Amino acid sequence: MKGRTIALDTWNGREAAALMVDGRLEDLFIEGDLPRPGSLYRAIAQRPMKGQGGMFLETPDGNAFLRQVKGLSQGGLILVQVTGFAEPGKALPVTSKLLFKSRHAIVTADAPGINVSRQIRDDDAREAVLELAHDVLAEAPLPEGAGLILRSSCAGAADDAVAEDILAMSQLAAAVLSDTTGGAELLVEGDGPHALAWREWAEPAEVDDAPGSFERHGVDEALDALKSPRVALGANASMVIEPTTALIAVDVNTGGDTSPAAGLKATIAAFRDLPRQLRLRGLGGQVVVDPAPMPKKDRRQVESALKAALKKDAVETIVVGWTNLGLLELQRKRDRVPVGGLL
Repeated sequence: MKGRTIALDTWNGREAAALMVDGRLEDLFIEGDLPRPGSLYRAIAQRPMKGQGGMFLETPDGNAFLRQVKGLSQGGLILVQVTGFAEPGKALPVTSKLLFKSRHAIVTADAPGINVSRQIRDDDAREAVLELAHDVLAEAPLPEGAGLILRSSCAGAADDAVAEDILAMSQLAAAVLSDTTGGAELLVEGDGPHALAWREWAEPAEVDDAPGSFERHGVDEALDALKSPRVALGANASMVIEPTTALIAVDVNTGGDTSPAAGLKATIAAFRDLPRQLRLRGLGGQVVVDPAPMPKKDRRQVESALKAALKKDAVETIVVGWTNLGLLELQRKRDRVPVGGLL
């Protein structure tokens, strides 16, 4: 099926959203069991961890860990936001740099100024959305010290929708930033899968939110494919993605192809699909890739292919570099539900 389709459904009793592009599963949100990224807490400082450069915090949903805690003393209150999913047995990762995100607007709690997404390249469109933002903020100013980011989805969106988002995020930020007294409390819950789909998948798409949409659009079949660690790459090549306790191991294989360029072709194919596979599987942290055998001189070419694929990926990923053994290391943010256990 050609085109973009957003399927909103439930999967194994969990709220879920899937983005299908030309019949292929491109992105996936599934409800997890842990606090959602984006959730905002009023937390209580517990004890500092000097060796780790941070401090444990008390929240209603268990301990959280905050880095860069200059000026925060034990027993003090602080507003924090969940940045991702915690590893089993570890504290929630949080930040004190709060973001209030909607489809068209992001209010930054401690970064003043109004900025427009660089993806809006038309000067007239940039000026129009800036003028609209100034008109809204004249009636409902941002909290002191806060700023505003106008997202790329503003281009082509109705003025009323953009204005509504700016106003809603400004008011939400003002309410949260002024709520600084009391005990540990959940102030705002992060968006669920359906709300995330509306917020993050802003390009034009057909939306199917009727029960059974996953089955109708082939999402169930795509989810079944995620049960296997093996990903076919064509011409008998494949990669195997296996989470371990310490890292995500990725092994690229040429299959039965013994031609001189087999290793290069298989590795490029793997790197082009790796960000999507990690995104769908909800895998993050340290990722170590063992490429197919190829000359050292080809490393720059395959690394360029990976970086090009990462530019289209919403999950923050850093290409760390090559090891002495010829492995490529990545560091990837954990902001998706790991689906392995759910499957």
